[in-house]
Amino acid sequence: MATGFMWVCKMARAASVAAVLLASARAVPAADISVSALFNGKAVVSVDNGKPRMMSVGETSPEGVKLLGATSESAVVDYAGKRQTLLLGQGTRIGSASAGPGSGQVTLSAGAGGHFWADGAINGVAIRFLVDTGATTVALSSDAAKRLGLNYIGGARIPVKTANATLIGYRISLDAVRVGEITLNNVEGIVLEGRYPEEALLGMSFLNRTQMKRDGDTLTLVRRY
Repeated sequence: MATGFMWVCKMARAASVAAVLLASARAVPAADISVSALFNGKAVVSVDNGKPRMMSVGETSPEGVKLLGATSESAVVDYAGKRQTLLLGQGTRIGSASAGPGSGQVTLSAGAGGHFWADGAINGVAIRFLVDTGATTVALSSDAAKRLGLNYIGGARIPVKTANATLIGYRISLDAVRVGEITLNNVEGIVLEGRYPEEALLGMSFLNRTQMKRDGDTLTLVRRY
């Protein structure tokens, strides 16, 4: 009986510790992080639209954002145990640990020309997207599709008109498309033969499943379903 009592107490303590750890993980707030200037070993970082601050590699901001690396082309930051590579003028939302299963959101900052860029992944392989509300689906060049390991040749072959020409496209279904904290499954995509588009286009087959809210130079996407 005593042994059973001790076992119950140990289980209760373990459950209590697990609950505390889970609560701690959920307590980490999300942060909107953007980079406005880049140098070798340094970057100008803004957190939650606050005052930009010059940070050196290895330095941690008061908000808990650590600069892991920086060159004249990109910066690598860490927040709440999540690492993200940011290009000049690019922003992202990291650390929305309070979101439940299947939920998520991401906030993007406008880059050069007012365009919104997003680091994400297709079927678990990293890729950079250009947000394009004029694109019906997620659109990729065949060069990008090959790098991602997509078997697009098996898709339905269709003609696709661009501003300069009519290209051959292959309609496919992407198993998983991730942007920030948002991961969507079975997203319609199209692969165009050649190198166009130069950047993967995050089109409406993804965006229609989010709530989009633009506020000046920021665009927030919140998953709907």
